[in-house]
Amino acid sequence: MDMDEKQRLREEDLQRLRGLRLMDDDFLGVVFDGNIEATELLLNIILGRNDMVVTQVVGQREIKNPNGRSVRLDIHATDSESKQYDIEVQREDRGAGAHRARFNSSMLDTRMLKPGEKFYKLAESYVIFITENDVLGKDLSLYHIDRVIKETNELFGDGSHIIYVNGAYKNDEEPVGKLMHDFRCIDADDMNYSVLADRVRYFKESEGGIEIMCRVMEEMRDKAVSENNKMCVKEMLNDGLPIEKIARYLHITVKEVEEYAKETAVAV
Repeated sequence: MDMDEKQRLREEDLQRLRGLRLMDDDFLGVVFDGNIEATELLLNIILGRNDMVVTQVVGQREIKNPNGRSVRLDIHATDSESKQYDIEVQREDRGAGAHRARFNSSMLDTRMLKPGEKFYKLAESYVIFITENDVLGKDLSLYHIDRVIKETNELFGDGSHIIYVNGAYKNDEEPVGKLMHDFRCIDADDMNYSVLADRVRYFKESEGGIEIMCRVMEEMRDKAVSENNKMCVKEMLNDGLPIEKIARYLHITVKEVEEYAKETAVAV
């Protein structure tokens, strides 16, 4: 890649950075990664508490399933009582479906217990979807989903919780409304909560923060190219093209073609 191309991509990244919001999952993951104070604020508002003690928070954590589909969590947090929190931003309605929530909840559960541990030691888990639109369509700020015994309408009490946060909710008199306002903001100066504004300002306006975000966007671009190449290799191999020709068409090495083929379980 020549210098002109690098400069062009750099300018594109800077332009994109200026338009990012907390409602963009990759930006959210960077802003909240390791940020205990911001995560406590977020969870206190969503859960209606004021005493959250978060002990660990990681942005963009992948939970691998050796026997099936893995999942990447936008924010994964643990509190002082070992409760687990998966916080996801979903801009597309289809990305926040009931089955997706169920899957994420199950993935949190699978990593909690060590071999031989009793099931009652499963910690409480919360899957929290912050959606750009009112996915459930009832014009509420929050939707809480828990298992209930239908005949008695009592909570089943399995410790599994799903919460939808309506990102389109607008009421600056309520904490959730103020929080969602901040999630929609492009400019840190327009935000309500200083702990969020300061972090957004750092990644958008400081030299160090901008460099971090540019590296993140470069990695995202490289990953997108890699995923596209992987798909192309699979299709070309299935069509019977030799690996040397595939490498020439995609401008990659024969070794890379072989690696992509291995990842997609296509015989070379």
